[in-house]
Amino acid sequence: MRASIHRAASCALLAPCSGRAYAVDMADANCKLCGGSGWKTVERVAADEEARRVAVKNGSGAAAAHSRLVWAVPCDCADGDRATRVMERARIPLRYQDCDFENFDTDWPSLQYDNMPEAKAWNRSLEQARLVVATFAREYPAGDQAGILLMGPCGVGKTHLAVAALRHLVLRGHIGLFYDYRELLKEIQGSYNTASQSTELGVLEPVLTAEVLVLDDTGASTPSPWALETLGHILNTRYNQHRVTLLTTNYLDDPAQMAAPVRRRSGAAAGAASMTEETLADRLGTRIRSRLYEMCRTIEIVAPDFRQAKFAAGRARS
Repeated sequence: MRASIHRAASCALLAPCSGRAYAVDMADANCKLCGGSGWKTVERVAADEEARRVAVKNGSGAAAAHSRLVWAVPCDCADGDRATRVMERARIPLRYQDCDFENFDTDWPSLQYDNMPEAKAWNRSLEQARLVVATFAREYPAGDQAGILLMGPCGVGKTHLAVAALRHLVLRGHIGLFYDYRELLKEIQGSYNTASQSTELGVLEPVLTAEVLVLDDTGASTPSPWALETLGHILNTRYNQHRVTLLTTNYLDDPAQMAAPVRRRSGAAAGAASMTEETLADRLGTRIRSRLYEMCRTIEIVAPDFRQAKFAAGRARS
Protein backbone atom coordinates (compact mmCIF):
# COMPACT_ATOMS: atom_id res chain seq x y z
CA MET A 1 0.00 0.00 0.00
CA ARG A 2 2.82 2.40 0.87
CA ALA A 3 4.45 1.96 -2.55
CA SER A 4 1.21 2.71 -4.37
CA ILE A 5 0.66 5.77 -2.21
CA HIS A 6 4.08 7.09 -3.22
CA ARG A 7 3.19 6.49 -6.88
CA ALA A 8 0.02 8.52 -6.37
CA ALA A 9 2.07 11.30 -4.79
CA SER A 10 4.38 11.39 -7.81
CA CYS A 11 1.36 11.65 -10.08
CA ALA A 12 0.07 14.56 -7.97
CA LEU A 13 3.38 16.39 -8.33
CA LEU A 14 3.15 16.22 -12.09
CA ALA A 15 -0.55 17.01 -12.50
CA PRO A 16 -1.46 20.69 -13.09
CA CYS A 17 -3.63 22.34 -10.47
CA SER A 18 -6.14 23.72 -12.92
CA GLY A 19 -6.94 20.37 -14.58
CA ARG A 20 -8.04 20.10 -18.21
CA ALA A 21 -9.22 22.87 -20.51
CA TYR A 22 -12.57 24.40 -19.57
CA ALA A 23 -14.38 23.06 -22.66
CA VAL A 24 -13.26 19.51 -21.89
CA ASP A 25 -14.74 19.61 -18.41
CA MET A 26 -18.05 20.93 -19.73
CA ALA A 27 -18.30 18.38 -22.57
CA ASP A 28 -20.59 15.40 -22.89
CA ALA A 29 -18.39 12.28 -22.90
CA ASN A 30 -20.79 10.60 -25.39
CA CYS A 31 -21.07 13.52 -27.82
CA LYS A 32 -20.86 12.34 -31.46
CA LEU A 33 -19.48 15.68 -32.66
CA CYS A 34 -16.50 16.04 -30.37
CA GLY A 35 -16.11 12.56 -28.86
CA GLY A 36 -15.99 14.08 -25.40
CA SER A 37 -13.09 16.41 -26.20
CA GLY A 38 -15.23 19.53 -25.85
CA TRP A 39 -14.02 20.87 -29.24
CA LYS A 40 -15.46 20.56 -32.72
CA THR A 41 -13.85 21.62 -36.01
CA VAL A 42 -15.41 24.20 -38.33
CA GLU A 43 -14.02 24.88 -41.79
CA ARG A 44 -12.39 28.22 -42.49
CA VAL A 45 -14.19 29.61 -45.51
CA ALA A 46 -14.29 32.78 -47.52
CA ALA A 47 -16.72 35.52 -46.52
CA ASP A 48 -19.16 34.62 -49.31
CA GLU A 49 -19.24 30.90 -48.49
CA GLU A 50 -21.41 29.11 -45.97
CA ALA A 51 -19.54 27.70 -42.97
CA ARG A 52 -20.02 24.04 -42.31
CA ARG A 53 -18.58 21.35 -40.10
CA VAL A 54 -15.73 19.29 -41.48
CA ALA A 55 -15.41 15.60 -40.64
CA VAL A 56 -12.33 14.61 -38.69
CA LYS A 57 -10.63 11.58 -40.17
CA ASN A 58 -7.40 9.97 -39.11
CA GLY A 59 -6.55 12.96 -36.95
CA SER A 60 -5.98 15.18 -40.01
CA GLY A 61 -8.63 17.71 -39.00
CA ALA A 62 -10.41 17.64 -42.38
CA ALA A 63 -12.05 15.23 -44.77
CA ALA A 64 -9.80 13.91 -47.52
CA ALA A 65 -11.73 15.80 -50.21
CA HIS A 66 -11.22 19.17 -48.52
CA SER A 67 -7.87 20.78 -47.88
CA ARG A 68 -9.00 24.05 -46.32
CA LEU A 69 -7.89 24.99 -42.81
CA VAL A 70 -10.35 24.51 -39.95
CA TRP A 71 -11.09 26.28 -36.70
CA ALA A 72 -11.33 24.40 -33.41
CA VAL A 73 -14.28 25.84 -31.47
CA PRO A 74 -16.11 24.76 -28.29
CA CYS A 75 -18.64 22.04 -29.04
CA ASP A 76 -22.36 22.67 -28.65
CA CYS A 77 -22.57 19.93 -26.01
CA ALA A 78 -20.52 22.09 -23.65
CA ASP A 79 -23.42 24.54 -23.43
CA GLY A 80 -26.16 22.00 -22.63
CA ASP A 81 -27.18 21.14 -19.07
CA ARG A 82 -23.81 22.35 -17.89
CA ALA A 83 -24.65 22.85 -14.21
CA THR A 84 -25.84 19.26 -13.79
CA ARG A 85 -22.83 17.78 -15.54
CA VAL A 86 -20.40 19.95 -13.62
CA MET A 87 -21.86 18.92 -10.26
CA GLU A 88 -21.90 15.26 -11.26
CA ARG A 89 -18.24 15.45 -12.21
CA ALA A 90 -17.53 17.04 -8.85
CA ARG A 91 -19.36 14.08 -7.23
CA ILE A 92 -21.76 16.39 -5.43
CA PRO A 93 -24.59 14.12 -4.19
CA LEU A 94 -27.99 14.79 -5.74
CA ARG A 95 -29.43 15.61 -2.31
CA TYR A 96 -27.02 18.54 -1.96
CA GLN A 97 -26.99 19.92 -5.50
CA ASP A 98 -29.40 22.74 -4.57
CA CYS A 99 -27.35 23.86 -1.56
CA ASP A 100 -26.50 27.53 -1.80
CA PHE A 101 -25.66 30.36 0.56
CA GLU A 102 -29.04 31.99 -0.03
CA ASN A 103 -31.03 28.96 1.19
CA PHE A 104 -28.86 28.32 4.26
CA ASP A 105 -31.23 28.73 7.23
CA THR A 106 -29.99 30.83 10.15
CA ASP A 107 -33.35 31.68 11.72
CA TRP A 108 -33.71 29.76 14.98
CA PRO A 109 -36.37 32.11 16.49
CA SER A 110 -38.82 30.91 13.84
CA LEU A 111 -38.91 27.58 15.68
CA GLN A 112 -40.45 29.30 18.72
CA TYR A 113 -38.29 28.11 21.60
CA ASP A 114 -38.23 29.48 25.14
CA ASN A 115 -34.47 30.02 25.42
CA MET A 116 -34.38 32.95 23.02
CA PRO A 117 -31.02 34.36 24.22
CA GLU A 118 -29.37 31.08 23.22
CA ALA A 119 -31.26 31.05 19.92
CA LYS A 120 -29.92 34.49 19.07
CA ALA A 121 -26.39 33.30 19.81
CA TRP A 122 -26.95 30.26 17.59
CA ASN A 123 -28.19 32.54 14.80
CA ARG A 124 -25.04 34.65 15.09
CA SER A 125 -22.86 31.55 14.90
CA LEU A 126 -24.72 30.23 11.84
CA GLU A 127 -24.67 33.60 10.09
CA GLN A 128 -20.97 34.09 10.81
CA ALA A 129 -20.19 30.67 9.36
CA ARG A 130 -22.24 31.44 6.27
CA LEU A 131 -20.52 34.79 5.82
CA VAL A 132 -16.99 33.38 6.14
CA VAL A 133 -17.57 30.48 3.73
CA ALA A 134 -19.42 32.68 1.21
CA THR A 135 -16.56 35.21 1.31
CA PHE A 136 -14.06 32.42 0.71
CA ALA A 137 -16.01 31.21 -2.33
CA ARG A 138 -16.50 34.72 -3.72
CA GLU A 139 -12.83 35.73 -3.38
CA TYR A 140 -11.27 32.44 -4.49
CA PRO A 141 -8.57 32.26 -5.76
CA ALA A 142 -7.70 35.84 -4.84
CA GLY A 143 -7.83 35.09 -1.11
CA ASP A 144 -5.14 33.60 1.11
CA GLN A 145 -5.75 30.12 -0.38
CA ALA A 146 -6.26 28.60 3.07
CA GLY A 147 -8.84 25.83 3.33
CA ILE A 148 -11.74 25.66 5.77
CA LEU A 149 -12.49 23.27 8.64
CA LEU A 150 -16.18 23.37 9.64
CA MET A 151 -16.73 21.94 13.11
CA GLY A 152 -19.98 21.40 14.97
CA PRO A 153 -22.64 18.86 15.95
CA CYS A 154 -24.83 16.99 13.49
CA GLY A 155 -27.51 18.97 11.72
CA VAL A 156 -26.07 22.50 11.86
CA GLY A 157 -25.43 22.85 8.12
CA LYS A 158 -21.71 22.11 7.78
CA THR A 159 -22.14 20.00 4.65
CA HIS A 160 -24.59 22.55 3.22
CA LEU A 161 -22.01 25.33 3.49
CA ALA A 162 -19.12 23.23 2.17
CA VAL A 163 -21.17 22.11 -0.85
CA ALA A 164 -22.41 25.67 -1.45
CA ALA A 165 -18.78 26.80 -1.72
CA LEU A 166 -17.82 23.88 -3.98
CA ARG A 167 -20.89 24.39 -6.16
CA HIS A 168 -20.09 28.09 -6.51
CA LEU A 169 -16.51 27.33 -7.57
CA VAL A 170 -17.13 24.51 -10.06
CA LEU A 171 -19.86 26.50 -11.80
CA ARG A 172 -17.22 29.20 -12.33
CA GLY A 173 -14.95 26.67 -14.04
CA HIS A 174 -12.70 25.54 -11.18
CA ILE A 175 -12.00 21.83 -10.73
CA GLY A 176 -13.55 20.52 -7.52
CA LEU A 177 -14.38 17.18 -5.91
CA PHE A 178 -16.68 16.06 -3.08
CA TYR A 179 -16.04 12.92 -1.04
CA ASP A 180 -17.60 11.55 2.10
CA TYR A 181 -14.69 10.48 4.33
CA ARG A 182 -16.05 6.97 4.93
CA GLU A 183 -16.91 6.42 1.28
CA LEU A 184 -13.42 7.46 0.23
CA LEU A 185 -11.80 4.97 2.58
CA LYS A 186 -14.16 2.23 1.39
CA GLU A 187 -13.33 2.95 -2.26
CA ILE A 188 -9.61 2.75 -1.54
CA GLN A 189 -10.06 -0.50 0.38
CA GLY A 190 -12.23 -1.87 -2.42
CA SER A 191 -9.44 -1.24 -4.91
CA TYR A 192 -7.31 -3.85 -3.11
CA ASN A 193 -9.77 -6.57 -4.16
CA THR A 194 -8.30 -8.53 -7.06
CA ALA A 195 -11.70 -8.59 -8.73
CA SER A 196 -11.99 -4.78 -8.60
CA GLN A 197 -11.77 -2.74 -11.80
CA SER A 198 -10.28 0.21 -9.90
CA THR A 199 -6.82 0.73 -8.43
CA GLU A 200 -5.63 2.62 -5.39
CA LEU A 201 -3.86 5.08 -7.66
CA GLY A 202 -7.01 5.53 -9.71
CA VAL A 203 -9.02 6.42 -6.60
CA LEU A 204 -6.37 8.63 -5.00
CA GLU A 205 -5.16 10.58 -8.04
CA PRO A 206 -8.23 12.86 -8.44
CA VAL A 207 -8.40 13.35 -4.66
CA LEU A 208 -4.77 14.44 -4.55
CA THR A 209 -4.91 16.66 -7.63
CA ALA A 210 -8.35 18.32 -7.47
CA GLU A 211 -8.02 22.08 -7.26
CA VAL A 212 -10.58 22.15 -4.43
CA LEU A 213 -11.53 19.08 -2.35
CA VAL A 214 -14.45 18.80 0.07
CA LEU A 215 -13.95 15.97 2.57
CA ASP A 216 -17.22 15.54 4.43
CA ASP A 217 -17.72 14.01 7.88
CA THR A 218 -13.98 13.73 8.56
CA GLY A 219 -13.20 11.47 11.50
CA ALA A 220 -16.44 9.48 11.23
CA SER A 221 -14.59 6.26 10.45
CA THR A 222 -12.83 4.24 13.13
CA PRO A 223 -9.32 5.75 13.42
CA SER A 224 -7.28 2.72 12.40
CA PRO A 225 -3.56 3.19 11.63
CA TRP A 226 -4.27 2.57 7.93
CA ALA A 227 -7.08 5.16 7.83
CA LEU A 228 -4.95 7.78 9.58
CA GLU A 229 -1.97 7.08 7.32
CA THR A 230 -4.18 7.46 4.25
CA LEU A 231 -5.77 10.69 5.48
CA GLY A 232 -2.39 12.09 6.48
CA HIS A 233 -0.99 11.32 3.02
CA ILE A 234 -3.93 13.05 1.31
CA LEU A 235 -3.73 16.17 3.46
CA ASN A 236 0.06 16.46 3.34
CA THR A 237 0.15 16.05 -0.43
CA ARG A 238 -2.53 18.67 -0.96
CA TYR A 239 -0.90 21.03 1.53
CA ASN A 240 2.52 20.71 -0.11
CA GLN A 241 1.02 21.37 -3.55
CA HIS A 242 -0.97 24.43 -2.31
CA ARG A 243 -4.32 22.83 -3.06
CA VAL A 244 -7.34 23.96 -1.09
CA THR A 245 -9.24 21.50 1.12
CA LEU A 246 -12.58 22.05 2.86
CA LEU A 247 -13.42 19.61 5.65
CA THR A 248 -16.44 19.07 7.87
CA THR A 249 -16.45 17.17 11.16
CA ASN A 250 -18.78 16.46 14.08
CA TYR A 251 -15.85 16.42 16.49
CA LEU A 252 -14.72 19.52 18.37
CA ASP A 253 -11.45 20.41 20.05
CA ASP A 254 -13.42 20.88 23.28
CA PRO A 255 -16.71 18.91 23.37
CA ALA A 256 -17.74 20.80 26.51
CA GLN A 257 -18.42 23.83 24.29
CA MET A 258 -21.22 22.15 22.32
CA ALA A 259 -24.64 23.77 22.36
CA ALA A 260 -27.05 22.74 25.11
CA PRO A 261 -30.21 20.78 24.25
CA VAL A 262 -33.14 22.91 23.12
CA ARG A 263 -36.37 22.90 25.10
CA ARG A 264 -39.76 23.84 23.74
CA ARG A 265 -42.40 25.60 25.82
CA SER A 266 -43.76 22.16 26.70
CA GLY A 267 -40.48 21.41 28.45
CA ALA A 268 -39.58 18.56 26.09
CA ALA A 269 -36.04 18.48 24.84
CA ALA A 270 -35.47 18.78 21.09
CA GLY A 271 -32.47 19.26 18.87
CA ALA A 272 -29.94 18.03 21.39
CA ALA A 273 -26.42 18.09 20.01
CA SER A 274 -25.40 14.53 19.27
CA MET A 275 -21.71 14.66 20.16
CA THR A 276 -19.36 12.36 21.98
CA GLU A 277 -16.65 13.18 24.49
CA GLU A 278 -13.98 12.41 21.89
CA THR A 279 -12.09 15.35 20.42
CA LEU A 280 -11.04 15.81 16.82
CA ALA A 281 -7.46 15.02 17.84
CA ASP A 282 -8.69 11.75 19.37
CA ARG A 283 -10.24 10.79 16.03
CA LEU A 284 -7.48 11.99 13.71
CA GLY A 285 -4.37 12.00 15.86
CA THR A 286 -2.41 15.02 17.08
CA ARG A 287 -0.18 15.15 13.99
CA ILE A 288 -3.09 15.48 11.53
CA ARG A 289 -4.93 17.91 13.81
CA SER A 290 -1.80 20.06 13.95
CA ARG A 291 -1.59 20.04 10.14
CA LEU A 292 -5.20 21.21 9.88
CA TYR A 293 -4.42 24.22 12.07
CA GLU A 294 -1.93 25.31 9.43
CA MET A 295 -3.82 24.48 6.25
CA CYS A 296 -7.39 25.45 7.22
CA ARG A 297 -9.30 28.24 8.87
CA THR A 298 -11.37 26.69 11.65
CA ILE A 299 -15.05 27.66 11.86
CA GLU A 300 -16.87 26.23 14.85
CA ILE A 301 -20.66 26.36 14.56
CA VAL A 302 -22.30 26.55 17.98
CA ALA A 303 -25.91 25.42 17.58
CA PRO A 304 -28.05 22.33 18.26
CA ASP A 305 -29.18 19.81 15.66
CA PHE A 306 -31.44 21.86 13.40
CA ARG A 307 -32.97 18.82 11.70
CA GLN A 308 -33.95 17.17 14.98
CA ALA A 309 -35.41 20.41 16.29
CA LYS A 310 -37.53 20.92 13.17
CA PHE A 311 -38.77 17.34 13.43
CA ALA A 312 -39.72 17.83 17.08
CA ALA A 313 -41.46 21.11 16.26
CA GLY A 314 -43.49 19.40 13.53
CA ARG A 315 -44.58 16.61 15.89
CA ALA A 316 -45.63 19.14 18.51
CA ARG A 317 -47.84 20.99 15.98
CA SER A 318 -49.51 17.79 14.69
